[in-house]
Amino acid sequence: MFDATPTTPPLALEAVTLTLPSVAGPVEILRGVSLSVAPGERVAVVGPSGSGKSSLIAVAAGLERPTSGVVRLFGQDLAPLGEDGRARLRRGKVSLVFQAFHLLPNMTAEENVAAPLELAGVAHAARAARDWLARVGLSERLRHYPTQLSGGEQQRVALARALAIEPALLFADEPTGNLDAANAAGVADLMFDLVAETRAALVLVTHDAALAARADRQVTMAAGQIVGDA
Repeated sequence: MFDATPTTPPLALEAVTLTLPSVAGPVEILRGVSLSVAPGERVAVVGPSGSGKSSLIAVAAGLERPTSGVVRLFGQDLAPLGEDGRARLRRGKVSLVFQAFHLLPNMTAEENVAAPLELAGVAHAARAARDWLARVGLSERLRHYPTQLSGGEQQRVALARALAIEPALLFADEPTGNLDAANAAGVADLMFDLVAETRAALVLVTHDAALAARADRQVTMAAGQIVGDA
């Protein structure tokens, strides 16, 4: 188990590289990326398609192992940890929201939100799931399956699921990318309001300049490198 204090950065990357094989030879996806995120800080990662933004999220969350460099979550170096160890470290502390919702199709909205709560050992998970769905305006959709929900509703379920465990760190990869303007604005408002309420740090990948402007910092990537941080 790691020893984290309130001042321990929830995320720290040091000289991280990621090289992946291809038919044309090795491809450098990340090249010497260093980044630290403070507790409660909201960081937007911006840049053109193919600049390494989503790969940065995957490596930072421990979903992908870097080729070299150090990734720390809550002060814990991920390198010595296997897949199970990384999953245990994330559980109850790290959540992810994706552009493609990733709801379980055979579960209702309530069951989708309750599932990670049950894995985290939260008592009365179903009740907590209902409370969180109420907070995102879906009290009337508890028993609906993903195919019975609109895109905006599905992303609100995904957001409730991510934040119900009250993580210390939320990764959001283009969370409004599949939504129309009205739904995107609603989901963005919910995300920033709930992150502020739970005091979670946020690492947000987005192409939306207005959404990125709501963050405390904007980190700009190009060709697998951080080229701006302001």
